[in-house]
Amino acid sequence: MPGTGDGSHPRDPAAVRIRLVAAGAAVVTVGAGLGLRAVAADNVAKYGGDALYTVLLLALVVLAAPRWTPLRAAGTALAASWAVELFQLSAVPAELSRHSAAARLVLGSTFNTPDLFWYAVGAAGGGLLHGAMSRRRRTPAAGDTPHT
Repeated sequence: MPGTGDGSHPRDPAAVRIRLVAAGAAVVTVGAGLGLRAVAADNVAKYGGDALYTVLLLALVVLAAPRWTPLRAAGTALAASWAVELFQLSAVPAELSRHSAAARLVLGSTFNTPDLFWYAVGAAGGGLLHGAMSRRRRTPAAGDTPHT
């Protein structure tokens, strides 16, 4: 059976657990973004949403490649976020956004330089959380004896 491209077997129990956590994180992140939009205004909602956009992409990267290091996953999510923002320098996202709410949510419509910083904030925060969770999975609990 082919691998997943990240060195894990599709039925590897550790990879399955990581994917389940990543899927849950994606759902929580979407909920946090919707909640932020409901309770916050102006720049807090906008830039918080930018950071959460990258956190969502990070969760999706981990879902697809559960064995990637936190740095690689966060870097990939950041690169994708920046690519989408830079794509907004063309007229294509704005045109697509006029016709589709989904395109507006995924691609945005207007380039905004500060967004690049807030995507980096999301990648850093999400990457640190992913790294902390990865270390926690690898570290045996007190009193546990490693099986050899």
